[in-house]
Amino acid sequence: MRIISLAGIAMATTALLAIAMAPAMAQSNGCVIKGNVNTKGERIYHVPGQKYYEETRIQASHGERWFCTEEEARAAGWRKSRV
Repeated sequence: MRIISLAGIAMATTALLAIAMAPAMAQSNGCVIKGNVNTKGERIYHVPGQKYYEETRIQASHGERWFCTEEEARAAGWRKSRV
C-alpha cells in the first residue's frame, strides 16, 4: 500500500481504489449482467465471458442498468449480445 497526497490529504492507494469503485459496485447489488444501450438505442445485455463484457460500462443516465439473471433482462425487453 502506498500513501499519496491528494489535495493536501494523505490517502492510501487502496482506499482511493475503493472510493472509485464504490458507485459501480453499489449499483450492481451483486448482479453481474450489464444492460447497455448502444448508439442505435438498442438495449443489449452482456454476461461475464462475452467479448465486450469487461469494457462495457453502465451509465444509469443513459438508461443502462444491471440485471441479476438473463431472464430478468429479457423480461425487461433487452436482448443478449451476439458477440
